[in-house]
Amino acid sequence: MGTLGKAIYTVGFWIRETGQAIDRLGCRLQGNYYFQEQLSRHRTFMNIYDKVPNVDKDAFVAPSASVIGDVQVGRGSSIWYGCVLRGDVNSIHVGSGTNIQDNSLVHVAKSNLSGKVLPTIIGDNVTVGHSAVLHGCTVEDEAFVGMGAVLLDGVVVEKHGMVAAGALVRQNTKIPCGEVWGGNPAKFLRKLTEEEIAFISQSATNYSNLAQVHAAENAKTFDEIEFEKVLRKKYARRDEEYDSMLGVVREVPPELILPDNILPNKSPKPSQ
Repeated sequence: MGTLGKAIYTVGFWIRETGQAIDRLGCRLQGNYYFQEQLSRHRTFMNIYDKVPNVDKDAFVAPSASVIGDVQVGRGSSIWYGCVLRGDVNSIHVGSGTNIQDNSLVHVAKSNLSGKVLPTIIGDNVTVGHSAVLHGCTVEDEAFVGMGAVLLDGVVVEKHGMVAAGALVRQNTKIPCGEVWGGNPAKFLRKLTEEEIAFISQSATNYSNLAQVHAAENAKTFDEIEFEKVLRKKYARRDEEYDSMLGVVREVPPELILPDNILPNKSPKPSQ
């Protein structure tokens, strides 16, 4: 931001401050009839009772997610936008390298009808798809829970087990290693192939890499974001055929290049 930009920003800031001061004065003059704005009190991490979330420094938790109470998140795991992990009446454990995708809900049960304590335990390198619901269940290492699936109290998904998208897994169901279950209620569909088992592991790795990019983006300051906007406008790329017709060669600035591990199959372009 140049000198002129800073000056304009400062003028705008003081105009807004003056407007807010006038608004507050008007509210006081109106007495009991003034409008009170309810501000969002969202907190990404929140204590409950004496329980405090314990999140590894290398984990990514999106700013719009909610991690509440007795929740542990391991190294390299990612909790995506809109997720809620609520460990209030019991504990939630998320292992290393696991991804819980956007708008998913993880909760616990104090106990079931038989008196069994039901925390939620999610192992290492697990993928939990968008908008899934996990309640008082156990998902072992390198398992896969599809988008919109619901796992009820006492469910156990063994290592390399897969729950299909939209499935409803009833209470106390055990999904054995290497099987795909789906439907409502969920039933055995078929065995996983070797390629699908490899995909589960690769999916976890991909999300771990992608989380690093999102973490870096969320850590940027206002000035860095505005600077990148200017760069993107200046170096906006058009269709390659269009560029060749104009004889234009466009070079992407280093600030806009994604890390190689985000696009592992993308081969680098040879230098001119």
